[in-house]
This record gives sequence, C-alpha cells and structure tokens, in this order.
Amino acid sequence: MGTDWNKMADNAKTRSDMYGLLTLVFRQEPSEAFINELRGPRLAGAFSDMELEMGSSFYSEPVSTIADQLALEFSRLFIGPGRHISAHESIFTEVDGDSGGLWGARTVEVKKFIETTGLDYASQFTGLPDHISVELEFMQKLADWEADKWIEMDRISAEYCLSIQRMFLQQHILGWIPKFCDAVIAQAGIPFYRELAKLTNSFLKLEEQSLVTETAA
Repeated sequence: MGTDWNKMADNAKTRSDMYGLLTLVFRQEPSEAFINELRGPRLAGAFSDMELEMGSSFYSEPVSTIADQLALEFSRLFIGPGRHISAHESIFTEVDGDSGGLWGARTVEVKKFIETTGLDYASQFTGLPDHISVELEFMQKLADWEADKWIEMDRISAEYCLSIQRMFLQQHILGWIPKFCDAVIAQAGIPFYRELAKLTNSFLKLEEQSLVTETAA
C-alpha cells in the first residue's frame, strides 16, 4: 500500500496547530485578539465538540473584561507574587539530585536538545529554554517541518523529524507537563486555564499513544 502523503501532511499540520494554540495559551496573558480568535466560530465549535466548559461569561462578557480577568489569573497562577506554579521543566523534575531551581540540569538539556536538532529553530520567547511555551513551540515547529516534508514526499526527512518529536516527548514533555497541568487544574480559579490544561493533558495522551506506544508495539 502506498503512502498517503496528503493525509500524513494534514495530520502533522493538525498537530502543529494544536501545539501552536497551547504555546500561546501558556506563553503570556492572552491578548484581546487571541481571545477573539478563541471565541470565534471555528475554535468555539471545536471546544464544544471536545466538551470544554469555558463558561458562558467567556463568550458573553466584553473581550476587554475577559482580557483583564485572564491577565490577573495568569499572573496569580504562573508569576506571583506569592505561591504560584512555575512553568519550567527544571522545577518539576530531578536529575541526579538536582531539582527545584531555575536553570537546572533539565534547562541545560532542553537548550542542548533544541540547538542540536539541525532544524535551525530559534524561539522568539525570551525566557528560559525549559519554559512550557518554548517546549510546546519547539514541537509545533517540528510538526510543521514534518508536514512540509510529507508534502515534498520526502519520507526520510519526515520520519527523521518524527523521531526527534518522539524523543523530545519521551525525554522531556511527558515527564513533566502532565504534572504541571494537574497543578493548574487543581489551582485554577476560573474555567479558562483549568479547561485548557485538561485539553493539554488529553492531547499529550494522544501524542504518547500515537508517537510512542504504537511505535514501540
């Protein structure tokens, strides 16, 4: 049976789009333009299909009001002051007894991983390399690059890119982002971040099943 190049490309592009959406969710407080996009018919319909309970006020309140609410919630959850959830892999993992601090061993590992992929990837994010948005954006770029290779009917390069994604999932993302999302679900005060953390977990379970489990089998 021949390869369905278009189907493979579409699948990679869909995955890239999801990673891109989640990157924007966790990078910074959402802009009014991003909120309008989330409330638009395409994404609102997708959220409904996925049974995400964003709350009626998310769609009915003025976008400026929602932006103000989410800016406060983003700061409370991820920035502080006070107790907050650090969105960095080095805080959630331990390597040879090194844990609990920024620029830990995991930070260095992620930086080296990204630098050695050979994909000429450079995030515009100015924070630490192991911030959740940097790791999700890295996967977005990899999946997007994979889609291009399927379109070009370059199986070797596409499968190489898939192998990098699989490795990054196993070595980094799956080891901490689900725990991070569990913390967000437990501490979120309004539906937005709780529901999108649930979406992140569900998506990563699918990624693990399709890229890791099925491959191993």
